[in-house]
Amino acid sequence: MSYKHYSNKSCEFYPCHKLENQNCLFCFCPLYFISDCGGDYKFTNGYKDCSDCTKNHDENSYEFVMKKLKEIFDNPDKVNFITKTEK
Repeated sequence: MSYKHYSNKSCEFYPCHKLENQNCLFCFCPLYFISDCGGDYKFTNGYKDCSDCTKNHDENSYEFVMKKLKEIFDNPDKVNFITKTEK
């Protein structure tokens, strides 16, 4: 098993994003609370809705998430966090 990819095919929600061989390593996206997460999201009833985003589940998800986290940790003063009131 690779440390970069894991498919939890026994999960009752798999596949949650309708991707073949989706990566479940980041089941809950570590970038969820970041405004500039790089993903495809929208706001629904005042909450960030990532249900159409596959950036943390596709074949490049590990590299994508690690790169974004490095950017965040290298520049913590430039991080904008999501708030419930954003639209």
